[in-house]
Amino acid sequence: MSDIAEAAALEGSRRALEQSAGSGRSAGRSLWNRPGARLLGGLLLPVVILAAWQIATTSGLVPTYRLPTPASVFTAGVELAERGQLWTHIAISVQRVLLGFAIGSLIGLAVAAIVGLSRLGDVLLSPTLAALRAVPSLAWVPLLILWMQIGEESKVTLIAIGAFFPVYTTVADALRHVDPHLVEAGRSFSLRGWSLFRTVQLPAVVPSVMSGLRLALAQSWLFLVAAELIASSMGLGFLLDDSQNNGRVDRILLAIVLLALLGTITNAILGLIERRLLKRWT
Repeated sequence: MSDIAEAAALEGSRRALEQSAGSGRSAGRSLWNRPGARLLGGLLLPVVILAAWQIATTSGLVPTYRLPTPASVFTAGVELAERGQLWTHIAISVQRVLLGFAIGSLIGLAVAAIVGLSRLGDVLLSPTLAALRAVPSLAWVPLLILWMQIGEESKVTLIAIGAFFPVYTTVADALRHVDPHLVEAGRSFSLRGWSLFRTVQLPAVVPSVMSGLRLALAQSWLFLVAAELIASSMGLGFLLDDSQNNGRVDRILLAIVLLALLGTITNAILGLIERRLLKRWT
């Protein structure tokens, strides 16, 4: 009996420990789910990096001609803003990214529907698109210059190419793996074609659609720099290239910081849209 009692006591202690650990994990999750805590946690690493950057430059550990101080980068931004150039660079780059992202995403969704819902479309399109996906972004630049010259069309087209593939790949794969029981249930209610897609298949892949769009937005910002190397005279990509030619490391860092901030802001906006759509469709 003593062995049984001891075993029962040990089991009770184990359960108590599991419950306390579970409550601790729940408390931790609830803490980090709060918007204020998430914001502060997200700012922690940038603040550490900024402090390390300041210490490295002011202490002489890294020469300032290689890595300017944060104050120098800020001053470079103020100078460009006073001349009215900074906001023009930002506005043009944002416009190009949003246009290319919208065009590439819409085409990507359409092609993904064809490939994901049609066996014939999958057989005909998938091999070619897989080959085109492997082409580096800069490889498109000379071809787009020959076809579209050096205007806005070539730049937006290159960004659209970058946005197309994440949406196409993610959504097409999700449509192929929609639960067949859900599809059969929809067909049993006489749903066909567009009505079946809108009622059953689209709600099932909304999380994948949003994941593809977020990847496409990030890819659009990556392709922006390559796009603005196409004989551009404005934009953050041009600012990077022009600053390199002039040896302005402070402006190079300024452009990198601005690209990071703009990418973060647009991703956060898309995240808000994602939460609204998920509440509606799931």
